[in-house]
Amino acid sequence: MNTMVIGNQRVPVLGMGTWHMGDGGRPRQDAEVASLQYGLDHGLRVIDTAEMYGEGAAERIVGQAIAGRKREDIYLISKFYPWHAMDAEIRKALARSLKRLGTDYLDLYLLHWRGDTPLAETIGTLRELKQAGFIRDYGVSNFDTADLNEARAVPGGKQIVANEVLYNLAARGIEYDLIANQRQHDVALIGYSPFGSGSGKSIQLPQSVQGIAAAHHLSAQQLLLAWALRSGQVLSIPKTGSVAHMQSNIDASGVQFSADELAEIDRSFPAPTSKEPLKTI
Repeated sequence: MNTMVIGNQRVPVLGMGTWHMGDGGRPRQDAEVASLQYGLDHGLRVIDTAEMYGEGAAERIVGQAIAGRKREDIYLISKFYPWHAMDAEIRKALARSLKRLGTDYLDLYLLHWRGDTPLAETIGTLRELKQAGFIRDYGVSNFDTADLNEARAVPGGKQIVANEVLYNLAARGIEYDLIANQRQHDVALIGYSPFGSGSGKSIQLPQSVQGIAAAHHLSAQQLLLAWALRSGQVLSIPKTGSVAHMQSNIDASGVQFSADELAEIDRSFPAPTSKEPLKTI
């Protein structure tokens, strides 16, 4: 599996998302824990979560999944609400997240989306938390190019190591300028929702693209994930609540498309030719 660097840590390009984990009953939660553990047992390292996901329920699922494992083998990402972006509130939010996760540090802590708090205050606090060892690195989420440029301009902004945004075949707007901007400044790209929203069937593949999937013995969802991972420079974080689907994702991570196949996909899902508003879910 390809790997990429976030800050000074190298991680597999396939991660594990947790949005909506912890929302169901015990059987579903047990399956979610087993899915994350299966991923960790089969070469994955990154788990992405947030205080927003079930108001901490997903973080508790992650805490169960990683309990008793070597912490250095796991790369934990969490995110805080924009209304917790003030100095005192960030510290409280982080303490709650660490308690739910059962750890004493995060590898990466992200502002979930931009709010009203001045970026200088938020980033200043994140820098202090990093210096104190409570987080290894910090970054942002759902920031477009202008927001990211503004964030990098405040004290500590040049230490932003990642931006997490929507990225899939039906949401390619970031290819116009955001991806190049991040690469220029060594800001890793984390792409969420590679299958789109909902059940994973919201992105309908035309017959020509279904043919490419069939040629590689892929499901539609596997093709979508393999496409998101194609460059080796995007950390994709699909949410998976079963062991079978986790293995399906791992299988998709090794697929390589030919230039002709990528061109055919582009014909059905064109790359942007002008600036587009940043899409979010």
